[in-house]
Amino acid sequence: QVQLVESGGGLVQAGGSLRLSCAASGIILSINAIGWYRQAPGKQRELVAAISSGLRINYADSVKGRFTISRDNAKNTVYLQMSNLKPEDTAVYYCKVYSTFRDYWGQGTQVTVSS
Repeated sequence: QVQLVESGGGLVQAGGSLRLSCAASGIILSINAIGWYRQAPGKQRELVAAISSGLRINYADSVKGRFTISRDNAKNTVYLQMSNLKPEDTAVYYCKVYSTFRDYWGQGTQVTVSS
C-alpha cells in the first residue's frame, strides 16, 4: 500500500524558512513526476513546484527564487525548501506523485506565516 507522508510544516515569521518533506512508502511503479501543491482557505489548490523523473523542474511564478524542490531517491523523499516566506504562502501543502497508472496524494502539512 502506497503512502505519502508530508512533514516539516509549522508557524514561522515572515522572512523565515521551512523545509517540507514528503516521504513515500510502498512501491510506486513508473513515476513520471512529483509535485508540491498548496491550498489556502477559500482558494483552489495550486501547483507550487514539480520535478520530473528526468529532473526537469518547474515553479509557480509566485515562489520562483524562494522555493527549491529536490528529491533523494535513496530515501524515497522529496523536499521543498522554502525561504523568505510571506504571509501569502500560508496554506496546507500537499505532495502528489504522478505515475503512469494513477496519482497519489499525501495528507498535507500546514504552513502558517505570520506578518
